[in-house]
Amino acid sequence: MASKRITQDTFDAVVKENMDEFEMSAEEALADSIQQFESQGINLANIIKEVHIGEESGEPAKHPVNVALDGLTEGIKNITSGAEGMEVQEAIISHLEVFKTECDKDLAHRMQAASNEAFPTLLLLAQSRLAKTDDKFQCKAFESLCSLLNGQPDLMTADGMDFLLETVKTSTSNEGDSHPLNFALTIKAIRFSCIKHETNRQAYVKRGLIKTLINILGNTKNDVKVIREVDATFRALVVDDDVRVPFGKAHDHAKLIVESGALKLLLEVMQSCMHDQAAVGDLSSTLGRLSVRNEFCQEIVNLGGLKSVLKVLGDDLASQVVVRQLLELLKAIAGNDEVKIAIVNAGGIRTILGAMSRYVRAPQVCQAGCGAVAAIVLRKPINCQAVMDAEGAKLFVQILTIHSDEAKVQTQACMAVRNLVARTREHKEPFIQLGIEGLLRDAAKHCPDESKAALRDLDLKVELRELWKGEKTPITN
Repeated sequence: MASKRITQDTFDAVVKENMDEFEMSAEEALADSIQQFESQGINLANIIKEVHIGEESGEPAKHPVNVALDGLTEGIKNITSGAEGMEVQEAIISHLEVFKTECDKDLAHRMQAASNEAFPTLLLLAQSRLAKTDDKFQCKAFESLCSLLNGQPDLMTADGMDFLLETVKTSTSNEGDSHPLNFALTIKAIRFSCIKHETNRQAYVKRGLIKTLINILGNTKNDVKVIREVDATFRALVVDDDVRVPFGKAHDHAKLIVESGALKLLLEVMQSCMHDQAAVGDLSSTLGRLSVRNEFCQEIVNLGGLKSVLKVLGDDLASQVVVRQLLELLKAIAGNDEVKIAIVNAGGIRTILGAMSRYVRAPQVCQAGCGAVAAIVLRKPINCQAVMDAEGAKLFVQILTIHSDEAKVQTQACMAVRNLVARTREHKEPFIQLGIEGLLRDAAKHCPDESKAALRDLDLKVELRELWKGEKTPITN
């Protein structure tokens, strides 16, 4: 059942009533209004919970985001009438800065702006003559547009898509003449309008977004800001995160991106960005999302991706975030049985376990590492032996002990243990001697199926129940 909502005007009117009728202070009136509506089951997620008092009147005034929006509307009128002097330009930039600051506060401020025609207003400013001739003006317009679209992809229109794509294509063809920050902001606006919006994603792809992004990668390999935006946009295109549609085209988009030559370009960019670990981590995340087919996983290895990943992963200076992203990539490409062997032959097991040991108290790293190991050793006894030779048993017992309250870590660790002993029963003794039985039984509260699977393949006592035997309630047509 949908929650009840009210408009900003209704909320503001109640706050004003509290101040006028009951002589409350602004803070008291605001708190009382919030309590009153929440007690009635009203969802106030779309409401700006602030009171702004006019300096002269002493009465509640318009919210700053609306004041800024009024200023932008007035600025458009001035531009339309031909008044484009420095004074007009600086006034609009000042309003854009206030607008962005307000929108960055939370979703309620952005929703309030959207309800007052903010998107078409900003689109007109971004398309204006001032934006085309002044980099600073264009930058402020696109920054505000990105802030508004964050969490509100429904605002995007067909005209908006055409304008953003045309701007990106024009910037690409200018061979570096465009302002790099503005270029990145344009791509960022496209990305924000794709997040959690399958219809927009498919519309962009039909308009040639993937080919455009590929061209950008090929032309701007040294601009890290642009590269990371392109990278993030690829990831936005290959997720099914829109609950409003029964299914999306994430797999089709991933296939199209790879077949357009993205893997080679992404790996070339990774090689040129080895000095920037954050960029390498983001590129790894994208490569993992694109590894949706057996041949794509193999292509990453053939193009030297495995070597690059293991090099960064073995660096003691690699951050937790980057290590996690690299481990997730290894898990993704290990879906290919040939790649599993390649990882072990390249010394990947010791590198992976070493990275996990460095950040053994970081749950996200341990979760990703256990998942990677579980994928690499699955159906590969030789790979299991490599893990055991590197004292992997001690590490997994340590992880289960340290992260006893982390359900996701426990799940992945149990799967890794199960895969290590399922086809190589001789490996069960080291685990048992290290006291893993009690840890696995404790893990049952988080992941009963995975913990029982590990106990079963360790030949330890486990109760397996038949949840339904087909009795008493016969199946009828």
